[in-house]
Amino acid sequence: MEKNVKTASTYHVPVLLKESIDGLNIVPGGVYVDVTFGGGGHSREILRRLDKKGHLYSFDQDADAEMNMLCDSRFTFIRSNFRYLKNWMRYYHVEAIDGLLADLGVSSHHFDDETRGFSFRFDAPLDMRMNKRAGKTAADVLNNMGERELADMFYLYGELKNARRIAAAVVKTRGTHAFTHTQDLLDVVTPLMPKDREKKEMAKVFQALRIEVNQEMSALKEMLLACTSLIRPGGRLSVITYHSLEDRIVKNIMKAGNIEGRAQQDFFGRFESPFTPLKSGVIVPTEEECEANPRSRSAKLRIAEKR
Repeated sequence: MEKNVKTASTYHVPVLLKESIDGLNIVPGGVYVDVTFGGGGHSREILRRLDKKGHLYSFDQDADAEMNMLCDSRFTFIRSNFRYLKNWMRYYHVEAIDGLLADLGVSSHHFDDETRGFSFRFDAPLDMRMNKRAGKTAADVLNNMGERELADMFYLYGELKNARRIAAAVVKTRGTHAFTHTQDLLDVVTPLMPKDREKKEMAKVFQALRIEVNQEMSALKEMLLACTSLIRPGGRLSVITYHSLEDRIVKNIMKAGNIEGRAQQDFFGRFESPFTPLKSGVIVPTEEECEANPRSRSAKLRIAEKR
């Protein structure tokens, strides 16, 4: 019996649900981890395929996600950043897992929340923290980060070609008044956006800020590196990405076992990697899913098996 009536359909629509869970090749009595619980859509499907001996550990650092917790003896909710995956598994005396699922990016709940600052659709405080209890806000970043670092952030995390101009405009503006709300940022950045791509470019600006605020890339790297030793042989890693930067990291881990994608060879010249990417390669949503859930349009699913 589930504890809360607020379901995945009202909090967050799970992307590539069947494909990502099928990719885990679930053993009914196995131990699994969902590092991005959100509305619980993927977790519910994993639990549906487990028997009484199976167990699921689900991570989410956002307090809002706790409202969707599942009341099931086979389920453990961990309110924490998934970068601490290895520490928490050690805490629960779990030496190895049979599979891990990650649906990266931001849930539809965050984009629709008018108070969190994740979307440029609403004039809200520039917060963007997944964990509202800790860390710097988006306003802190805009008001304090150096111009060169801001330019690097917009270029690396937002892939914005005019990153230097945006950074210079931010620094010039904060000299007269601080950034506090999303509208402050829109007022500065909108004139720098090409009219035919204004919304797409603005989304990249907000994406870059969100990634910086939540340290998403470093957290992703730590979690994936933990998977190389935590997932048992024959177990699966199933990851959904939404932009090229995180997809590149996932691809490199699955192909080479390291963040750089650097091929490693043993004494006999044979390539070594802890994972074998499945031959299906990249899986993308159907046109029907994209129409029903626009957020899924940029999604890519990669699956690998532990050697």
